[in-house]
Amino acid sequence: MTASNQSSPQSLAVERGGTRVPAVYWSPEGASRGIVLASHGGSGHKLSQAVLAIAQACTPLGLTVLAIDGPVQGERRDDGNLDPAAARTSFREAWRAGVGRTSMAEDWSAALDQLLILPGLSGIPVGYIGVSMGTAYGLPLLATESRIQAAALGLWGTTYAASEHLAEFAQRVRCPVWFTQQWNDEFFDREGTFALFDAIGSEDKRLVAYPGPHRELEGVRLGDAVSFIAARLQP
Repeated sequence: MTASNQSSPQSLAVERGGTRVPAVYWSPEGASRGIVLASHGGSGHKLSQAVLAIAQACTPLGLTVLAIDGPVQGERRDDGNLDPAAARTSFREAWRAGVGRTSMAEDWSAALDQLLILPGLSGIPVGYIGVSMGTAYGLPLLATESRIQAAALGLWGTTYAASEHLAEFAQRVRCPVWFTQQWNDEFFDREGTFALFDAIGSEDKRLVAYPGPHRELEGVRLGDAVSFIAARLQP
């Protein structure tokens, strides 16, 4: 398989511990100047609108985008159901049961290993964009994956169920972090959000609040996240 200059997603063969990790990537026109790992939220999957929006924002900037399915979403579901409500219910149950707590970080690293084998991608900088579920599974990744040089996170907090371990991982994060909050988030209270942001060990970090309820990155919010990542991957 080779990297191709087209906007449609390309499948990427990824296996970890004998188990397939469903993965796709998008390539920019011309040479890639960086890679962005794009995580969907609890109600999504690797080809959901939130991930497509990240790919559409990043590829014109010369960034390759990589996405994988969460532990109980997309192609990892036995029933093949992509309904957001079903995915959200399955994720909440899985999260409380500890599913994917650290294994998602290993899946991401395995996918990145395979992507970097492709021509023209070895040695280029890597960033991460993932809010809500993307933060819950992203913090263990950022704490252990030294290849990631910048991250856009948010929409999660220490007071949410089964999130006691996240502050410890956050303390080990060293890359620049853009952390977003929805001021009227109905799932994550401000106290827990502030505490998780405060725990992040990066010297270069910022908390950015937007009005409204919990929702995926889109519009201005997505643009701000991508601008933060692109500026640090392409100085």
